[in-house]
Amino acid sequence: MKFDAEKFRENLAARLRRQYGKDISQANRHDLFDAVSASVQEIIMPAWMATRSQYEKNPTKQVYYLSAEFLMGRALSNNLINLGIKDEVIEVLKGMNINFNLIEDEEPDAGLGNGGLGRLAACFLDSLATLDYPGHGYGIRYQYGMFEQRIENGYQVEHPDNWLKHRDPWEVKRSDLAVTVKFGGEIKYGKTPDGQDRFYIANAEEVIATPYDMPIVGFDTNTVNTLRLWQASSPDGFDLQLFNDMRYNEAVFKQNEAENVSRVLYPNDSGPQGKALRLKQQYFFCSASLQDLVHHFVNNYGTDFAKFPELHAIQLNDTHPVVAIPELMRILMDEYGMGWNDAWSIIEKTFAYTNHTILAEALEKWDIQIFQSLLPRIYQIVEEINRRFLIELRAKFPNDYERQNRMSIIHNGKIYMAWLAIYAGFSVNGVAALHTDLLKNVELKDWYELYPKKFNNKTNGITQRRWLCSSNPELSEFITKRIGHGWEKDLTLLKGLEKYVDDNESLEELIAIKRHNKDKLVEYLKHKQNEFLDPESIFDVQVKRLHEYKRQLLNVLHIMYLYNRLIKDPSFNPPPRTFIFGAKSASGYRRAKSIIKLINTVAERINNDRRVGGKLRVVFIENYRVSVAEKIFPAADVSEQISTAGKEASGTSNMKFMVNGALTLGTMDGANIEIFEEAGKENGFPFGLSTEEIQKMEEEHTYNPQQYLERNPALAEVVEQLIDGTYDPSHQIFKELHDSLVYGVEGQRPDVYYVLADFDLYAKAQEKVAEAYKDKMSWAKKALINIANSGKFSSDRTIEDYVRDIWKVKKVVVADEDIK
Repeated sequence: MKFDAEKFRENLAARLRRQYGKDISQANRHDLFDAVSASVQEIIMPAWMATRSQYEKNPTKQVYYLSAEFLMGRALSNNLINLGIKDEVIEVLKGMNINFNLIEDEEPDAGLGNGGLGRLAACFLDSLATLDYPGHGYGIRYQYGMFEQRIENGYQVEHPDNWLKHRDPWEVKRSDLAVTVKFGGEIKYGKTPDGQDRFYIANAEEVIATPYDMPIVGFDTNTVNTLRLWQASSPDGFDLQLFNDMRYNEAVFKQNEAENVSRVLYPNDSGPQGKALRLKQQYFFCSASLQDLVHHFVNNYGTDFAKFPELHAIQLNDTHPVVAIPELMRILMDEYGMGWNDAWSIIEKTFAYTNHTILAEALEKWDIQIFQSLLPRIYQIVEEINRRFLIELRAKFPNDYERQNRMSIIHNGKIYMAWLAIYAGFSVNGVAALHTDLLKNVELKDWYELYPKKFNNKTNGITQRRWLCSSNPELSEFITKRIGHGWEKDLTLLKGLEKYVDDNESLEELIAIKRHNKDKLVEYLKHKQNEFLDPESIFDVQVKRLHEYKRQLLNVLHIMYLYNRLIKDPSFNPPPRTFIFGAKSASGYRRAKSIIKLINTVAERINNDRRVGGKLRVVFIENYRVSVAEKIFPAADVSEQISTAGKEASGTSNMKFMVNGALTLGTMDGANIEIFEEAGKENGFPFGLSTEEIQKMEEEHTYNPQQYLERNPALAEVVEQLIDGTYDPSHQIFKELHDSLVYGVEGQRPDVYYVLADFDLYAKAQEKVAEAYKDKMSWAKKALINIANSGKFSSDRTIEDYVRDIWKVKKVVVADEDIK
């Protein structure tokens, strides 16, 4: 893209005048961030408009990615890199005495996601645009995101994440495209204004969905796709009469109720009100998105909906958007008069479903009572879908009543959303080879036997534009210096780095880059958390959602074990190690919060014990998010991927670590398996029970954690320290964690995630890490081999797989002459 420096300066100054009534000398950092971002948005806008125009002029099938999360991160640097003008903008700002790094830090992380599912959605949008595929996202514009995590007295405390405190310079409000979403009410059957007999809902609660569009800029291309996010409001939210009667709270009650729908990501759903709000959120964005798509289709092509699947591939990112299936049925039948069979034939050709979990509890189910009262017409449609499905199932398995019962979309008082997605969709994919095999052979075995052709694997990926170009510019330069450009859009070219694995000069440079990235993380933590880390130590990192199956507990128990050993054994002299954690727990997840408290309690003890002599340090990074991750991944030496084998669907942090040269310490789980296959097990540290071993123990009920405690007194001591007053004088704070390992709690068997069973193997793998790190050149060689073999894990490759096997969309290239 041709960059006009003078025009950029003019736009920046004009923005400051219009928005803030200031010139550059009077502007503060936030003013400057806003003005720079607005000026970049001005550069993006012509290509964005041209992309939309191309899609309108040349009708073609487009992808619509429906997701409850889009963990986008900061947009300024990423957009500049994708536009190819970051260096030029930095130079212009430098000439105006503006420090780009300072204003970049003014941008809040968009509060639109939390974990890997949301980050994957963001990577996919980046790859779709970069590869010139017409693909867009639909989600919710959360006012407060999930929450801002603060650690107070070692505990996670949730505070509002007010990321929209100032305006978001990247979004465009589209009030002209607002739609109405209805909840509750009564199902009626009668005449429509045009005299047709139809179902409709009377006396419903109405919520206005207003779209806000964000540009998704492709790298080294003119394609700019769209992320459309919906905000909830009430059509009659302010009652002036009540206000004048001094009933102020009642006067705004409807508005508050409506706004709650888009206020927070994943509200606590431990009670019925929270569950109802979550279901409201899901239906809200699905209904709004489908109304948007259908209105656009009708305006352009009329009501010949047979063409709809030819122009729309709707990907459901996990079960959160599955309610879109009956909602599209409702729109087609109730609003456009289609018959059931015709409407269903469109559904079957339009929807595809991505499964992101192996955990049974994460396969979403809704209580009939909540679902039916909130969405009465949708429930009626789901009942009819299930009735027809059971007819098909009985014909296929006439005497297998047990199968018919467990596969019924509605049973045991619940609606099984994954079942609905598999039945209605034309594709069901897992997100790593192991995950897909487990779906086929274990978790969804019944469904695979019924619909084998629907199932396929699409191993996840990450975008190298953010996770290398943006977050690790020194390593990016190292790569380009050796293999040239091109890897930014074809990560498999990194294979060319293998010729340098025995080149000492390259290895020394790689070591220096890692050290510099560690220094930057040290500096960040010193200023943000008053933490003082030793950059010479091994940076051993586990950053991801806090969940028991991800086994942060295994990590911290091992740290306690190392601490005990250091105190008791003067001859024990491992290389200095810094254990770094970053994670948010769901607000209602009590045990996960206890693990955060344990990590921080152990950190406080170890970090203040002079006997440790600098050999061990523990830090919990507060409020882990994308902008912090961009500092962590380049600095990591060891990538902790220690989930219980068979429980992690894929993982994407493992890929970000790998491409940044960290060595994987991991179980044979999720995409770890493929990482070890690509880089070689000798260039990482695999350990732990296999999926098959765990399945065998579960089937035979042979697991007894007591035998592992008896076998290893050092482990028994660590587990006992959870309750003996070593870390908690009250003996109560960590009692549930202790009991969950030793006895089982809340009806669960003990040690559900095999922490004790894998402890010895984990400790041995950690010893190998310590030994390997002593040889810096050998370690650097392993790191370079990991980088060189990370090409498979680009989201560009994943998107090409989706396009080839599922979506069948074609590239639409926006030429320079199309941009006005």
